[in-house]
Amino acid sequence: MFFESTQCRIPTMIAPLTHLGDMPIEEFLRDYWQKKPLLIRNAFPGFESPIAPDELAGLALEEEVESRIVLENGATPWELRNGPFDEDTFAKLPEKRWTLLVQAVDQWVPEVNQLLDYFRFIPNWRLDDLMISYAPDQGGVGPHFDYYDVFLLQGLGKRHWKIGQVCDNNSPRVEGTRLKILSEFHTTDEWVLEPGDMLYIPPGIAHWGNAVGDDCMTYSIGFRAPSHADILSEIGQEVALNIADDLRYSDPDLKRQSNPGEIGPEAIAQLQHIIQQHLTPETIAHWFGKYMTERKYLEQTDEEPLEIDADDWQAALADGQLLWRHPAARLAFHSDKNGTFLFADGEAINCSRELAELVCAETEISWVQIKPFVQEPFDVAALSQLINQETLLIDE
Repeated sequence: MFFESTQCRIPTMIAPLTHLGDMPIEEFLRDYWQKKPLLIRNAFPGFESPIAPDELAGLALEEEVESRIVLENGATPWELRNGPFDEDTFAKLPEKRWTLLVQAVDQWVPEVNQLLDYFRFIPNWRLDDLMISYAPDQGGVGPHFDYYDVFLLQGLGKRHWKIGQVCDNNSPRVEGTRLKILSEFHTTDEWVLEPGDMLYIPPGIAHWGNAVGDDCMTYSIGFRAPSHADILSEIGQEVALNIADDLRYSDPDLKRQSNPGEIGPEAIAQLQHIIQQHLTPETIAHWFGKYMTERKYLEQTDEEPLEIDADDWQAALADGQLLWRHPAARLAFHSDKNGTFLFADGEAINCSRELAELVCAETEISWVQIKPFVQEPFDVAALSQLINQETLLIDE
């Protein structure tokens, strides 16, 4: 699926927002980001939803699309159903108090994907995806909080939002549901949002939205926020793969202890030294770049990809074709004393900083932009890898 990429090309990249309403982005980042909620009236003036409710429901029928339905009064309180669904499922839903949620709509609809560009005032590697929810009157997913930042853009209809208390892992939850519904909610603010209005919610802030009338669609722009547990677990596994087995704990200056059962401060210092020896800034950057650019949803295909060599893609670009970024691609780069690594869909690729900046900044790349890099073998190799792993696609 993925945009039917051989048939369709996404629009040119949009510049990130410089203001949220009348507020400069710099003020937002200083005073609100990860600190407190913000209501932005008319954040997108004249906003029209690029996808209709029926089209969203159509996506939820697809095997490769992650979708859910939440019924406030289902077989259990706040019943959760996982897709893919069929048309009969929608026909049997009640008139009120349910919600359809479709994850990563940006990977399936070009105009939705384009919306993410407005939010690239936050680093690319922090952006996660764009989820869209649809609800009839009074539909919602209950009072809850998230562990990540989210912008809630009203796309169609109206939604009544309540903002509540600061929450954490110990906040009491409703029993008997797979959803993490809060059993207590203390309203601090509330508003009704209409198309183009947007609400920013930092991590840990309780919020509760319900549709006002039918055909309510809300766009949720979420951000990646790996847990400390995931960071330590994942980097440990990555680093361990590159450590020789003959590197072992050692204590050549061992001294006799008064009690053989004690783990002394010298042993702890040695362990700390071992950890710091392997967790260097370069190692951390290399792992983090790959980890944060891994695709959340992988395209399933039975076809063996055709290898495109450097001569072929250079000839295609020189003939007027373009390179364009796959809509699901994730890109970032890091430079240090050892050079620059471009991180693309979980891979680390050595290249020039100039090429990394170009690939991360542009949605479409022409031959004029690429031509200066074809004289450098390692940049040519980097571009060939990007094309063959389908981070960059050749536009026919």
